[in-house]
Amino acid sequence: MVKIREMHIEDYESVINLWCQTEGMSIRDADSKESIASYLERNAGLSFVAESNETIVGAVLVGTDGRRGYLQHLAVDTNFRGQKLGCQLVSEAVNALTGLGIPKTHLFVYNDNINAQQFYEKLGWFPRDEVRMYSYNSSSNNNV
Repeated sequence: MVKIREMHIEDYESVINLWCQTEGMSIRDADSKESIASYLERNAGLSFVAESNETIVGAVLVGTDGRRGYLQHLAVDTNFRGQKLGCQLVSEAVNALTGLGIPKTHLFVYNDNINAQQFYEKLGWFPRDEVRMYSYNSSSNNNV
């Protein structure tokens, strides 16, 4: 049996290992334990893990800026795919954001990650072709 629960920083090693094994996911220095701890603290109650026999088999990192929600790093262990765990994790995240009065959530998917795009579109998410993402890096580290 798989249960969904809130993510805690104590889950970090299992979660980062899952993220590192997930195709189409980019892990950066910004995903350090210190950064994730800060993110979870600022966005308490919004990120979730799926756990089977005390092993993390799914995770999603979620935050808000107070106006919009942001879903990041959704991953499900390959041995547990096809069981709707990704759908459950997304649903938990959206419900938690809705409970805070955040009705709209965004996410980013690499252009070549067709599987992720198809997954989200099946759940009712839609691409936003009228906007372009820009980034600015104020550090000398290109891997943040």
